[in-house]
Amino acid sequence: MPVSITLTSDQIHCIDTLPAERVIDSFREDILNYEQQLTFEIAATREPGDPREWSEIPEVRLWFIRLDARYPWLPFLLDWRSGELARYTAMLVPHQFHPKDGIQFNPEALEIFVMHKTFTLLHWMKSEGIEGRSRIKAMAKVLGYELEDEFFDLLGD
Repeated sequence: MPVSITLTSDQIHCIDTLPAERVIDSFREDILNYEQQLTFEIAATREPGDPREWSEIPEVRLWFIRLDARYPWLPFLLDWRSGELARYTAMLVPHQFHPKDGIQFNPEALEIFVMHKTFTLLHWMKSEGIEGRSRIKAMAKVLGYELEDEFFDLLGD
């Protein structure tokens, strides 16, 4: 049951995350059924000929930063298979696009992001009674990181 949230130009320019919040808040009672089911459709207008990717537009990034501040555990809901986790990460982590190699994240910034999301998700999943270790290891792997069991043992999770 995939769910898509459409992001409009007005929402971007007003940094209005309320429509997205309504959708995400509606999942709270049955959150496990929405795991990896959420996508975002950006239906905003751009200047003709603007070659930038959405994640290169500061106003779009700011909108996602605000949403991430409200829902730091949002990667749990994102549809990883469709590339939504990578796109979401691009909204929050400095990067560059290369015509041949695609997106290239700043390595240190990506490592900080992965560790921040690891700690955030572990705490949130524990509070929700959701097994987190295997899910977080899978998320980190999608972003190019291998988290060992010893790391989680160190944290007591």
